[in-house]
Formats: sequence, structure tokens, C-alpha cells
Amino acid sequence: MRWKPVLSHSQQLFPTFSAIVVAAIVPAIPAQAQTAIAEPPAPAVSSPLPVAVKATDAVIPEVKLVGSNKADDKASDKDAPTVIQSDSMNGRPERIVNFDNNVEIVKGGMTMNADHATYRNLEDEVEAWGHLRLQRYGDCYSGDSTRMQMDTGIGYIENPIYKLVKNNAQGHATRIDFKSEEHSIINNGTYSTCEGLNPDWYLKAETLNLDTGLDSAVAKKATVYFKDVPILVAPSLSFPLSGARQSGLLPPTFGASSTGGVEFGLPYYYNIAPNRDLTLYPKLIARRGLQLGAEGRYLGETYSGETSVEGLLNDQQTKTNRWSIASVHKQKLLPNVDFTWDINAASDDNYPSDFSRSITKTAQRLLLREADLVYYGSIWSLGLRLSNYQVLQDPAAPITRPYDRLPQLNFHAEQRDLMGLDWVVDSSLTRFWHPTMVRGSRAVFNPQLSYPIINPGWFITPKISLHATSYQLNNPDPGQPSDLSRVLPTVSIDSGMVFERKANFFGENITQTLEPRLFYVRTPYKDQSLFPNFDSATADFNFAQIFSENRFTGSDRIGDSNQITAALISRYIEASGEERLRLAIGQRFYFNTQRVALPDAVATQSRSDLLLSADGKISKTLSADAALQLSQSDRQSVRANYGVRWQPEAGKALNAEYRFQRDTLEQLDISGQWPIARRWYAVARSNYSLLDKRLVEGVAGFEYRADCWSFRVIAQRFATATLQSTSAFSFQLELNGLGRFGLGSNPIDVLKKNISGYQSSD
Repeated sequence: MRWKPVLSHSQQLFPTFSAIVVAAIVPAIPAQAQTAIAEPPAPAVSSPLPVAVKATDAVIPEVKLVGSNKADDKASDKDAPTVIQSDSMNGRPERIVNFDNNVEIVKGGMTMNADHATYRNLEDEVEAWGHLRLQRYGDCYSGDSTRMQMDTGIGYIENPIYKLVKNNAQGHATRIDFKSEEHSIINNGTYSTCEGLNPDWYLKAETLNLDTGLDSAVAKKATVYFKDVPILVAPSLSFPLSGARQSGLLPPTFGASSTGGVEFGLPYYYNIAPNRDLTLYPKLIARRGLQLGAEGRYLGETYSGETSVEGLLNDQQTKTNRWSIASVHKQKLLPNVDFTWDINAASDDNYPSDFSRSITKTAQRLLLREADLVYYGSIWSLGLRLSNYQVLQDPAAPITRPYDRLPQLNFHAEQRDLMGLDWVVDSSLTRFWHPTMVRGSRAVFNPQLSYPIINPGWFITPKISLHATSYQLNNPDPGQPSDLSRVLPTVSIDSGMVFERKANFFGENITQTLEPRLFYVRTPYKDQSLFPNFDSATADFNFAQIFSENRFTGSDRIGDSNQITAALISRYIEASGEERLRLAIGQRFYFNTQRVALPDAVATQSRSDLLLSADGKISKTLSADAALQLSQSDRQSVRANYGVRWQPEAGKALNAEYRFQRDTLEQLDISGQWPIARRWYAVARSNYSLLDKRLVEGVAGFEYRADCWSFRVIAQRFATATLQSTSAFSFQLELNGLGRFGLGSNPIDVLKKNISGYQSSD
């Protein structure tokens, strides 16, 4: 490589190198001296001859030694030139140059300011001290002195105060070693995401290893302080810099419950890969022993799943081994083949009530075990299913075990708008098994044909279907044949109209609709008293069900019907298309006396109960809904549900709901989140049974939200069985950027499940 001098007039002398550009020695020049410094030349190229320059009154020529003319010299920090400015400088450009007063050094993503600096040419190294300030790839440091290799960014800074922009962290140390652009080590320092000289919380460690490339921080001999009080001491503590997932010990959990006493857990999170992880959570329960648990999650292009297992050897209360498992998996084996499973099991009936911290889990009394394999065609699908249930009995409210399906073969095909016709075929072949009741096989064939006529403002859809069923029973009851069959046709006509008009709703111009609908069904009667009941039940009576052909679920009972359903719906629609209010009324009228029934069924009247519903937004922050089922025989409510929700802004939510079902249920459910002082929020829920005069579930607590941390304390009580309740207490201290430290179950999960509209600080 050849080097040549290029002369130009200037007020200062600037010897510049393409690989290494260093300011000439200009002592005692009051004007600012500037030097552009790039990388040192290759070892095979000799350094340029030193040039001695002295300040004079004459014009001083600028001298640049120019190397290659690469257009991408500044394409990266490594290739970018180093530019140094100062009030004065001296030394030998090919060896060492000293800079004094108002020194500024810039190279790519690094800027250094100091009173004094020394540049070593051969090492491409800068040493600076005195009122040192360093900006390094967006992060800011101030300290006593630094030594930095300019092309690699490797070096150190003494007694720094630092600010990390990416994760808004700050602290101080005796020394920070820069191992690369992404990797640094803080020695005998602190770390916090709080602003100010006295942060509310900080981490103090002997060494803190930060790696932005791996998004990880590892602290050795670490202590976490909150309000200057140590709350956690650990020989090693790791956490992600951006809040992303990272392997390591999670904050320990402490808890207490009325069933297990004091609890202590130390979970470990293992980030196996970006698409799979594993959490191990050993827990010591004072009254029961050591519980071990694991939860694994995985996600691929064609599959996903989650499995959790936990167990307790020799429970001190029951003197038995206790365990539970829950696993869900979905996978596309081939482009047209899907496979899924859902497996749940527990060692005994009381496992959920003894170990669960959620009413949702304790209420689970039927644990499903199911596997499905489905093949999809262009207009059809064929599926194979195996399923059964484990029943967790509550002695005060026993339930009947459902039938196992071992196996069930399902076929479904449909096509829309075939010469104006819609056709559907559903067929199944199922083997039902039960340890104590009638067992057997059932074949079902159910074709359907309809002709929708849809026009602007009205529609009518005549439909005909056939329900053919055949049984082969293995152990029929006395007097019950082993072979049974049934063929029943059903004719239905669904029709409706839509009227619109402009209206005014609370001062707003909207569109109001009026939508009458009539639905007629005719199915002849057939005696089905000798037929087994594998999976049929009376369908829930609601607006969706009154527009169905069969009043029973499942395929073992086909209800005789000669009936018409009348409904009227009115909607209030804003100009944006959003539905502001919806009102509905519906009722079914019977032209025959229904004779097909299940045991304990209520005799039908000439007309069904009257259904009324209303739901809508009174304003942008206030909404309400109501549903009422009125008996036409005694003019009394059968079921009712009324609710109102008010959410004026983030962090403010109030909900109230009343639920009633005659002789079965009457509950008042009130919940909310509301600020009670600056940064303080109250959270609560009360689900009270007016019928039983007991609290079904209750939650009460407080939250405090600072800029860099949050604190939550929650007390909870919920029913775990008909005559049993559990109390639990939990609190959580969340340090932004470090993790959550708490006692008991996660309060955020509890609040999100219990309070509609709840918003956490994250």
C-alpha cells in the first residue's frame, strides 16, 4: 500500500492517516487542534516519518497522509475514523500523542470527554482522566479514568457512575470492564432501574456480568435492597436485561393456607430454546411435606403443548402419596391430519381442594382424558376419539360418572350453495362403557338439506333432516332388548325480517333495527323409553337453544315437537358500526303435548318460559346487561342475571352482578379496582350466596405503584367443596427490571381472574 502527502491551507496542522490518523505535535497553540484517527496500518507497511511542526504567525498547512479510498470506511464502528479534539497536544504521531484541556474523542458509537488523554498509536489505545465522561453505544458513564482500545471497544473505567439506556438502569461501581461492545462486567457495584441518587431498590454485587447480546445479567455474591433494607441475599442471581425469558432461579415464594400451613418454594426456570421451556417448582409445605412440580411448554410450526406434573410423597396428613398431571398437545401430523390430546388426572378426590389456590381449579370435579385424530378432506372430515373422565367426588354433592367413549368415530361433510342448496351429513359410531350402567355401541346417521332464500330485508330457510340411530347393548336392563333402532325425520322453517330507521339515542344519531323472527319445527313422536341414555340431557333454555330442532343434547333422545318460536330483536347501531344497545324477547309455543322426556323432567305447558334480554353501552365507560326467564304458569322468575360495569379510565373499574336460579342459586357478585390515594389502589371482590348465606369467593387487597416497583397484598377465601372453604394470603413486591418477589400465589393472576377490567402496572 502506498502513502502520499496531500497539502492544503488551514489554521492548524492535521497529520491524518487512513489506517491511523493522529494530530501533529502543536504545543502552545491557543486555537483548537483536531485530529482524525483511523486504524493503524498493517504491520508490513512502515510508519510515516515523524514531522516536527511549530506554531508560527504564518499560515500552517494541513498535512494528511491518505491510505485507501474505500467508500465504506465509516460503515462500522471498527472502520470509522477516530477524531480527537483538544486545546493543546504534543508527542510523536507514530508513537504517542498527549492531549490536554477540553479533550473530546469520537469513534463510531463512542464519545469520550476528559481533561487529559493519551493516544498510543501502535496499540490503537486511548487513556483519559480528569472529569471523565463516556458515551458508549448509547450508554453513559462518568468516572475518574479510562483505558480503551478504540478498534475493539475493549477497556475499563475506574469509579464510574453509569446509565444504561436500553433497560433504563443505573448505578455505580469501583470499576467496569468492557469485554466487547455487548459484554461488560461491573465490579463491586450497584444496579437499579429507579431514577435518582437514592433509588428505592438496588442490587449490590461483587461482580455483575452484563451481556446485551444474550440479554442476560448474572450477579455474584448479590444482595437486593429495598428502602435500604436487604430483602434477598444470594450467591448467584440472574435476570434478563429486557424482561425476556432467561434460565435461572426465580424469586422464592412464601405462602400460608388453612389446609397446608406455611409454604416455601424455590422455582427454577430453564429456557431450553426460544420455543420451549421448563419450570421446576419444589415447595415445602409445613403440614404435608415436600411437593415437587414441573411445567414444560413447547411450540413448533406444526405442534404446541403444555404439561404440568406435581407430586407429594407420603403426605403427613393423609399418609398417602399424592399427585396430579395436566397435559395438552396439538399437532398437525400431515397437511390434512391433526392430532390432539387433553389428559388430566389426580391421585384422589380431595387433591384440588387441598392444594389449589384458585376456585376455578377446585371446582373441577370431572377430569377429562381425551385423544383425537382427525383427517380433513375438501368438504369432509373423519375423526377418531378416545375419551373418559375421572370423577372427583364431593360427598355433599355426588355426581354421576359420564360414559367412556372407547372409541368414537365421527364423520362430517357439508357443502354450501350447491345449486342453491346447503347439505350437511353427520355420522358417528361410538362404543360406550361404564363400570356400573348399561354398556353398548351406537351408530348415528344424520343428513340435513336446506334451501336458504336470502334477500335484502328478509330471509326464509326451509330445512329437512333425518335422524337414524341403531344400538347394540352388551348388558341390557331386564326387559330391555339388546338391539334397538330409531328413524325420525324433522322439518323446520326459519324466517325473519329486518327493518331499519334513523333514531336518536342519548343525543346521538344512530340506526335502529327491528328484526322479527319465526322458527317452526315438526318432529313426530316415537317411544324412546327403552333406549339407553349415554349422553343426552335437557338443553339449557336460552336464546340460542330456542332456535334449535331438538330440545335435548346428545343423540339418545330426539324430542317430539310441533312448535313455533317467535322472537323480536332491536339493535341500536352507531355510524361507526358499533352496536350500542341490543334488546330481545323470545318465546316458544307448543302445538302438541311433549311426550319424550328424561327422568325428573318437568312437564311442558302450552308455551315455554318467556326470555328477555338487554345489553349495551350506556356511555363509553358504562355498560350493562340483563337476562330474565319468566315462567308463564306462575308469573315468577325462573332465572335472572343483571350486571353493570363502569370503567372510566385505566386503573378504575367497578362491577356488580346479580345471579338467580329458582331453588338453586342466588348470588351477589361485586368487584372493583379503584385509586384511593396517590399511587394507592384498592382491589376487592365479594361473591356472596344469598341462598346459602355464605361467601363463595372473596378477595380484598391493596396495590401501590411506584415508578420502578409495585407492591400488592391480597387476602383470599374461596369454597373448595360444598361444605369446605380455604383461606389464603399473598403479597408481591415487583421490582421493575429484576423480577417479582412474593408470598403465596401470584396476586396478578388472582386479580385478573376475579375482577373484570382489572389492569396491572405491567
